[in-house]
Amino acid sequence: MTVVTGARRRALRDGDRQIDTAHLLHSLIESDSDVGAAFEGGHQLARVLGYLVQRSIGYGLRWQRSVEDSGTRRLLPATRGAEAQDGRASGWSPAASGALEEAFRRAAERGETQARGLDLLAVIAADPESRAAEVLRRAGVDPAALSGRAGGRIDAVSPTRAADSPTQAEESVPWRDGEPSQQV
Repeated sequence: MTVVTGARRRALRDGDRQIDTAHLLHSLIESDSDVGAAFEGGHQLARVLGYLVQRSIGYGLRWQRSVEDSGTRRLLPATRGAEAQDGRASGWSPAASGALEEAFRRAAERGETQARGLDLLAVIAADPESRAAEVLRRAGVDPAALSGRAGGRIDAVSPTRAADSPTQAEESVPWRDGEPSQQV
């Protein structure tokens, strides 16, 4: 819930028409200590945050008014179209929508009902065409290596701690007035 709310707030503040994977990455880093621990030290984390903060004041301005559409959609047929059933935009880029779906699928494969921040980090870093992966590369972080570390850390996080994490709370996240909600 915290990650989704933070990503939505960033998109609105930055004037972006959709929430993308870079918004998710920024929110994950700020709200989930397990995600921060997946990086190779504080220097990597600081560089990534530096690029993410610059997004609204220069870096990333070319992304405004464009839709992030990456390889994630090719991997997840259920996300094609990324629009609500009534034809209105969902508020999520196709890549971000696909990443959320994939994170939930990974959790379900482990028998968990909720995805962890590390699930989402592993997915968005693994998509080489995502905006999050672009930010990571520019900051000197190997997205594939980060995805592997995040995936490997999932088992290291105790189930009790993960259940208490704000990103694990079972909540209904409202989209916009009159639109369906997404359970996270």
